Amino acid sequence: MKILVLAKQVPDTDKVKIDPNTGTMIREGLDAVMNPLDMHALEVALRIKETTGAHITVLSMGPAKTEEMLKDSLAFGVDRAILLTDAAFAGSDTWATSYVLSEAVKRLKIEYDLVLCGEKATDGETGQVGIEFGVLLNLPIVTYVSRIFEVSKEFIVVERTTEEAFEKWKVKLPAVISVLKSVAEPRLPTLNGKKRAMNQKIEIYNAQTLGFKPEEIGLNGSPTKVIRVCNTKLTRNCKLFVGKETTVGVRKVVELLKPFLRK
Repeated sequence: MKILVLAKQVPDTDKVKIDPNTGTMIREGLDAVMNPLDMHALEVALRIKETTGAHITVLSMGPAKTEEMLKDSLAFGVDRAILLTDAAFAGSDTWATSYVLSEAVKRLKIEYDLVLCGEKATDGETGQVGIEFGVLLNLPIVTYVSRIFEVSKEFIVVERTTEEAFEKWKVKLPAVISVLKSVAEPRLPTLNGKKRAMNQKIEIYNAQTLGFKPEEIGLNGSPTKVIRVCNTKLTRNCKLFVGKETTVGVRKVVELLKPFLRK
């Protein structure tokens, strides 16, 4: 079995800043890690490998420093790590990102029986890339997977968590599975794993190597645009009513609320 894990590098902080002109995140100077939810997807892949001997490929698109994250994935036991990095990819929305990832899979002839990814990335909170990736490759997609029951070369049986219930799905492979953090607890890398990763190479490709046109990728290839970025401001304009009778204060509160009440 061949497993493909989609992973993203995200800032290791919640103190992110947005460029007011482009509407994109300013990543310079921020420590970065693998998206926590993608770690759970990677753990699922590693567990399947332990029982079936599966081959794992991790694919990521991001800045050059993403190579550090991919080195960590190799330390866990990943067999192949691929990085798509180019300034031309900067500013890609979820659709442009999914397009680059899916086209890279086709153009690099990456083999897969199962695609795993996290529910969403902590820096964007969209939860769209895995789904769009599957659509572009015409694959079955199951989201919000909280448990894996069975995996074979032909199908996978999973539990899907919804607001109303737990659903049990049997899906023909190849397919895309988007997992929740409850699916598996990520492991820590071992010293032997880190030593092994030092001797493994990460495959790096840019836009020109993969044959992308400028209008297909980055901000140019993104159908959604951030028009304006606003910071929320908390304001308080408190009024204090003092009196011996509670009813007096209540009446004044009612008067203040009247304009906001539905007629």
